Amino acid sequence: MKKIAIACLSILITFTVTTAYSNISNENIVHATENDNSKPKINQFANLLDLSANPTEETNGVYETNKYNHFSDLGAWHGYYLPDKNNKKLLGGFAGPLIVAEEYPVNLSDSINRIKIKNNKTNESYDLSKSNYIDLSSYPGHLHQKYELDDFTLDLSLIFVSNRTALIKTNIENTSENNLELDVSWEGRIFDQVKDEDKNIKMGTSLKKKKNAIEVNFDKVREDSNYLSTDQVKYYISHDQDIKTDINKLNYNSKLTDPIKIKPNETYNTNTTETYTFTDDEFSKEKVKLTKFSKNTNHYFEKNKKRWQAYLDKTFDNDNVDKNPEYKNSTVKSMETLMTNWQSPAGAIKHDGIVPSMSYKWFMGMWGWDSWKADVALAKFNPELAKNNMRALFDYQISAKDDVRPQDKGAIIDAVFYNLDSSRGGDGINWNERNSKPPLAAWAVWNIYKETNDKEWLKEMYPKLMDYHKWWYTNRDHDGNGVAEYGSMVSDANYKKNDKGKTIKDKHGKPVLDDKAVIEAAAWESGMDNATRFDIEGSGKKDKGVKVLENKKDNETIGYSINQESVDLNAYLYSEKYFLKYMAKELGIEKDQKTLAKDSKKLKDYIQKNMYDDKTGFFYDLQINKDGTQKKLLVNRGKGTEGWIPLWASLATDEQAENVKDNMMDEEKFNTYMPFPTASKDNKKFSPDEYWRGPVWLDQALFGVEALQNYGYEKEATEQTKKLFNNAEGLMGNGPIHENYNSLNGKGISTKNFSWSAATYYLLYENNILDKDTTTHNSQ
Repeated sequence: MKKIAIACLSILITFTVTTAYSNISNENIVHATENDNSKPKINQFANLLDLSANPTEETNGVYETNKYNHFSDLGAWHGYYLPDKNNKKLLGGFAGPLIVAEEYPVNLSDSINRIKIKNNKTNESYDLSKSNYIDLSSYPGHLHQKYELDDFTLDLSLIFVSNRTALIKTNIENTSENNLELDVSWEGRIFDQVKDEDKNIKMGTSLKKKKNAIEVNFDKVREDSNYLSTDQVKYYISHDQDIKTDINKLNYNSKLTDPIKIKPNETYNTNTTETYTFTDDEFSKEKVKLTKFSKNTNHYFEKNKKRWQAYLDKTFDNDNVDKNPEYKNSTVKSMETLMTNWQSPAGAIKHDGIVPSMSYKWFMGMWGWDSWKADVALAKFNPELAKNNMRALFDYQISAKDDVRPQDKGAIIDAVFYNLDSSRGGDGINWNERNSKPPLAAWAVWNIYKETNDKEWLKEMYPKLMDYHKWWYTNRDHDGNGVAEYGSMVSDANYKKNDKGKTIKDKHGKPVLDDKAVIEAAAWESGMDNATRFDIEGSGKKDKGVKVLENKKDNETIGYSINQESVDLNAYLYSEKYFLKYMAKELGIEKDQKTLAKDSKKLKDYIQKNMYDDKTGFFYDLQINKDGTQKKLLVNRGKGTEGWIPLWASLATDEQAENVKDNMMDEEKFNTYMPFPTASKDNKKFSPDEYWRGPVWLDQALFGVEALQNYGYEKEATEQTKKLFNNAEGLMGNGPIHENYNSLNGKGISTKNFSWSAATYYLLYENNILDKDTTTHNSQ
């Protein structure tokens, strides 16, 4: 009963706020087009995510995750909160901003630009907390505040107008019967330190007044894993009218040089831009745009409205939209989450893309399979962003002429960040070239093509995808049998170190390999970092455990594999062969079509015959020895989500698929309260909230639903889809979308506002709630 009551209350609150908002006639409010009720409109989706905040110098709370949810758009590297209604000091401004210090999100202020209004006749300063009515709301693409006082109504609206600048429109409408003469000013303060656990890091921030602007400057700070800035970074607040500014250390007050006079029923308007840039060149290019932004405010608000309405129109372009209306809000929340996690080119990042979560300290980069999962959803409503997100990873595809690792030609590295790795002349510690990620790139590219029919896109990506596909067989197929293993690249991180951090060398002067480091990288390469199948000690007497195999070419080490052919990896590779074959057909490359068809049949037969256990009715990894002559099916390590990837790839027999389905639908295995945990409930090492050892990861759940759909189990697929929506904590209310969920109670765990979870919910809505479709190929 408690859950039902909370859900009903959430719906009531949303309805009340939306109704109040839609009755406002002020021009800065975004409205649906009159007499057009064909599709859901922006103003129907108020406050899908709780953005209220009291920002402090300590941005992060539990799990190094931002204490609050924020709003951003257009790839900006900063964002905003709504002020906590109970904190009167924050009212009249958008709380924050949150800025990304190259790779680490931190709060710059609690409220950097709050409006203050004084009546010149009475000398009274208005207290916004005593307004007769206050509305603090978020909508797709914009934030809004409204304060109704006895004398006037104050409206504040914020949108992003570029990947560096936010635009705030301020309207003051005289609702009294008398002329008003008002002094209008803005005040704010900035933080000069970041509090990160037991560290206090000086940001070196300072304020400087410019003509009609306030400039925040930064010092050069290179604090590993906590905060990064240079003396070129700027945050710039620019007003469209003349102001006089006083600065007192970290505080400022900017006042309009002349009082404003408003007649009854008339409205005064002023506009402000807030810009965050990393380099002098970025700032100089952005600064020349600010006047245009402020002078053409209505144009930019209308443009923003049309863009977001187009996202909604594409999302809800289906005759079945009204059949399951309860899932609309969470779907729009998914879009909002993806757009907030959009990052534009900066530093080493050359193309727009989606980071896993702007809420988490360590996630301000782009990972391969994270990005590709986001792209399949983005393809539906923002395909150009999806294309660029693909490019952001392929910008760093290894070539044969690479200075660092030419032996890895074709590889896509694990993660790219603002700062290059030290091996490439940078000072980044998050950049990772130790491993790749599961091969889902061709899946993403094909899904983008299906939505766009852009053959030039295929021409651009096809050779790159082929190089990546081939790399798995040149560098991750230890015994050369056409079946790959997860592993690691040759990397300094894989060598043993002494107490001083220096690489230990053997008597021949060669670095000593650290097997544990290689196995860690292999687990990272799988994307399932601590899954039970990668436990070094293995499970049971006949299990040799996870061992490292050295891959060589011409007597030179070119990489490492672990001693197991993973079923998910090879199912993904099988699926890639199909997508690449589709592309080759579109591009008229007959030779590749024939080779891919031949190889896919061989791999399909191998997986069916060697990676499936008849007794348990499930697929597992296969342990191998150095020369591939001995193989052991790792049934003993228990069932995991990898076991249904062959169904997602449409390579299982009908009988195998039925048995896997039975395992998936068993309440003592995978059909938990929140379905499809990463380890089966009957696995001895099952833990419902321990990362990849029992929580529900939405990407694997998506693959599970599509696995069922591929073999005609539509009823089961829809049942599980609805459980994934209805049983996830906060999803159907105003809570954030989490990285993963406790499989036994649905509690959100790890970080929040997670991109691939959002992408999953979007795709489940589109392809299961609305239609019976999948993102996969179908070789049945």
